[in-house]
Amino acid sequence: MISKKDPILYGLFAGLGLIVFYLSVVSIFQGFEFAILNFRSLWFWLVPLSAGFGVQIGLYTSIKHAATLTGTVASTGAISAGSMVACCSHFLFNLIPIVGLSGVAIFLVKYQTTFFGVGIASNLLGISLLFNHRKNMKGGSC
Repeated sequence: MISKKDPILYGLFAGLGLIVFYLSVVSIFQGFEFAILNFRSLWFWLVPLSAGFGVQIGLYTSIKHAATLTGTVASTGAISAGSMVACCSHFLFNLIPIVGLSGVAIFLVKYQTTFFGVGIASNLLGISLLFNHRKNMKGGSC
């Protein structure tokens, strides 16, 4: 039996885990100090992505693991994580001496805010789907 506090804890850990994932990926390629500076300059995108992911995990945990929702949580969570990594993955290409990848880096920099926007929009979609499913399961009362 899941207590009422478990979904909140799972959501908090999932949101924080996504931030740790982001900081780890950027730190591996650019160093921890750069990761912190980059986080500080992009917090207004990264925090909503992480929070949205955490809310989805919390809602998912509060629903009794419906098989049809697993794909929703997985896909919107993957989009959130992918948006975070795509935001700064162009720095990775600075380390790889292949000229052909410079175009990919330019593309990622140019559409960075688009990646964030898609990630946040997918979070909102996932949250609304999960919330509606939870509401319907409880007969309209949440």
